[in-house]
Amino acid sequence: MSFVLDDAIRIARAAHAGQVDKGGKPYIDHPLRVLARVKGAHAQMAAVLHDVVEDTSVTASDLRSAGCPEDVVVAVIALSKVPGETMPSYLRRVAADPIAVQVKRADIADNTDPQRLAMLEPETQDRLRAKYAEAIRLLDELTS
Repeated sequence: MSFVLDDAIRIARAAHAGQVDKGGKPYIDHPLRVLARVKGAHAQMAAVLHDVVEDTSVTASDLRSAGCPEDVVVAVIALSKVPGETMPSYLRRVAADPIAVQVKRADIADNTDPQRLAMLEPETQDRLRAKYAEAIRLLDELTS
């Protein structure tokens, strides 16, 4: 039996159960929206799983044990920030993986969606806009 997108969604739903985003909405909605912004089965799997290693108890080994394709696991690892890591260092790792690049661009697009930002305090909106504008600038530079 091979690992399919529904398996990735099931893992992400279980991993993010009970988590909420900055606006108080169920966190799983974010990875599902990111999934909808990318093309290809492996990119969609990586999109829905992109925060599980960074933000939950799920490990890359857990994903491998579940049968997750290796290129998806590698992309999820690339997308997982390491504590204390600088943005340029993180984005260099993302830029080295084509699946991770596609997912990161979709992640930033979702995080900067005007409807989502409007639910946050003005200072938070400004901080996130600046952070993600810099991330896109660096990612463009690294992938051109």
